[in-house]
Amino acid sequence: MRVLIAEDDDRLARTLSAALEAAGFVPEVEHDGENAWFRGDTEVFDAVILDLGLPTIDGLTILKRWRKNMRTAPVLILTARGNWDERVEGIEAGADDYVAKPFRIEEVIARVRAIIRRASGFASSRLELGDLVLDTRAMQVTRDGVPVGLTPQEYRLVAYLAHQRGRVVSQMEITEHLYAQDFERESNSIEVLVGRVRKKLGNDFIKTRRGFGYLLDGDDA
Repeated sequence: MRVLIAEDDDRLARTLSAALEAAGFVPEVEHDGENAWFRGDTEVFDAVILDLGLPTIDGLTILKRWRKNMRTAPVLILTARGNWDERVEGIEAGADDYVAKPFRIEEVIARVRAIIRRASGFASSRLELGDLVLDTRAMQVTRDGVPVGLTPQEYRLVAYLAHQRGRVVSQMEITEHLYAQDFERESNSIEVLVGRVRKKLGNDFIKTRRGFGYLLDGDDA
């Protein structure tokens, strides 16, 4: 799943990006407020890590613009500001959570996972869908209690479909959420990826709605 990191501190942004990638996400970094606003307004992200102190446009203004334009991606605010009223203002403007600097990277990753799963209607890091269990913390998938060995990209596919359970997802949408913007891929990459996952989890796991896309039905997956 794609996460936009809007942070002007290059070292911190690189650290967050590496940690998110290791945790199974596809991170995209912007250091400038105007660029971050534009990408969040025109592209699809599963979550945003938003620093309040961005140049050109500050993070709070960006967030207000997104919410005014009905951009609903969950947002985690990073702030070095200690005033409680500024934190309250961020939450009231539409942020889903915040972390004050300095922070532990592990906490940020945990909070990103939490705001994504809450947006999808899950309360726990263990996503139970029939006999399939996706543990987002351990990045592990089990079926009937048996661990399934998935590649990082296969895991990302399962995780995204699990968060979108019960909804048909097009190939284009899957592509947007599984690959970085500049990643080169074959035209049939998603079909091949789905085929590999079906071989490991069973053909009944991902259903095809011909002409529309793919579906993970949480009731009988």
